[in-house]
Amino acid sequence: MKKNIILIGPQGCGKGTQGKILAEKFGFKIFETGAQLRKISAENSPLGTRVREIIERGDLVPNEIVMEIVENFLQKIDKNSPVIFDGIPRSELQRDSLENLLQKNGRDFLALEIKLSPEKSIARLLRRAEIEHRADDNLAAIKNRLQNFAKFTAPLLKKWRQNKKLFSVDGENSIEKIHEKIVEILQISKI
Repeated sequence: MKKNIILIGPQGCGKGTQGKILAEKFGFKIFETGAQLRKISAENSPLGTRVREIIERGDLVPNEIVMEIVENFLQKIDKNSPVIFDGIPRSELQRDSLENLLQKNGRDFLALEIKLSPEKSIARLLRRAEIEHRADDNLAAIKNRLQNFAKFTAPLLKKWRQNKKLFSVDGENSIEKIHEKIVEILQISKI
């Protein structure tokens, strides 16, 4: 059975792009946290309003909401369909919750970190905001999300690095070069 992949890195590093390429090439399903949360935030419901306000501030959505969404997603797909998780986990608590959820569902994983400097992240996200007209890609929210990444997400990688579950690629390369490196890692890891 194929392993699930957790794509991790600062906003703007290319997780979404790489996830789509891998899904098309190898048949992975994609759980894109941001897209799922934006979908919910567009709903005219108390949860939608709450999630929308959190996203617009650039803050982290509470773990219990994210895990509920992940669990619903996993229950709707074939047990043998490997998944690419994009944008999750974002904290050590969420890492542990996701690992438990994957284990409960009989899913193994490896984590792929796409490294990118804060300066490059900001430049890419501001460019994306111009193209896609995304309200959550304003400079204040971007800086807040990058600070949250450094404070909450970067530390969770330590455990995976120690357990040999984490592989890193340079996100400053071209899309093609990043993809080649990821495929190389997947072949070495026998995915």
